[in-house]
Amino acid sequence: MARIRPFRALRYDVPDLAQVVAPPYDVISDEQRAGYLARSPYNVVHLTLPDSDEEAAADLAEWQRDGVLVRDPEPAYWWLSQDYVGPDGVSRTRAGFVAALHAEPYESRIVLPHERTHAGPKEGRLRLLRATRTQLEPLFFLWDGTIDVDGLGEPDIEVDGDKLWRLDAAFGDALTEELADAQLLIADGHHRYETALAFGQEWILAVIVPTDQEGLTIFPTHRLAQSVNGVAGTPIDPPGDELPGVVLYRDGRYELVAGDGLDPDVVDALRPEGVTYTPQRADAVAAVDRGDAQAAFLLRPTRIEDVWEVAQRGDVMPQKSTFFYPKLTSGLLMLPLDE
Repeated sequence: MARIRPFRALRYDVPDLAQVVAPPYDVISDEQRAGYLARSPYNVVHLTLPDSDEEAAADLAEWQRDGVLVRDPEPAYWWLSQDYVGPDGVSRTRAGFVAALHAEPYESRIVLPHERTHAGPKEGRLRLLRATRTQLEPLFFLWDGTIDVDGLGEPDIEVDGDKLWRLDAAFGDALTEELADAQLLIADGHHRYETALAFGQEWILAVIVPTDQEGLTIFPTHRLAQSVNGVAGTPIDPPGDELPGVVLYRDGRYELVAGDGLDPDVVDALRPEGVTYTPQRADAVAAVDRGDAQAAFLLRPTRIEDVWEVAQRGDVMPQKSTFFYPKLTSGLLMLPLDE
């Protein structure tokens, strides 16, 4: 069973929350990092992407002493709603609840991964976790279920498109019961989840999103390659919004690439070299036109049901196979390890 419990959140007490929150550490470029660091001496990026792990730990302790970060006196569950405009230009709302989730090894089949991880990011996150002894950013999980939340009133926390409500005890009891037989799928945060397991951390900060909602979307992550190793496709006309399959773009031309499996698996099997990623199709094409890459592999979005199928049979997909949008905002709630 998936075990959850309410938690005493560590959170900002500042006049303008927008100045201190940021996207997750792994989607921030060097240029963006510099901008967030300059935005406020208390921006969460000082903690999530510090100059050193020791500096992050010192800042975290100082901010708590100075009242910039405060600890809630009582444990609670939270409801999170995110209003956003996707890469397709459509406005949507995605919602889920925030809880402390008991960390389970993959072998228990309670928490399922769906993507491969790499050692480097896990080592860095482990050092930061050891230094700060705080989960600074939430992990994003999917739950194949439904929850109706009505009459919440004014949010307790609001910044940009994010709203958070503290839930009452009765709602928390219902959540615990609903998840008694649940499997959870890691949507985003594989490296941090495996870091928590390696650290022996018992509870992690989780945003659990029910899949039965229109606002839950997956967008593709396209591949830019410095070399495609002789891959050849069938020439096609420039495709519309709906791709016919994996499409290779190079030298101003489009080709349909044959292969079995989901689009990320098809590209992975071709072994392109020097691969980088972008969620924007136009950016991928423009990068090739500029000469920044030899070619771009344009992919269709992976369906949520396909992600579940891969995970439930015990397989994993290549890195960046899914792009759950939007990312979870860092700096809204944190979980100290003494929770």
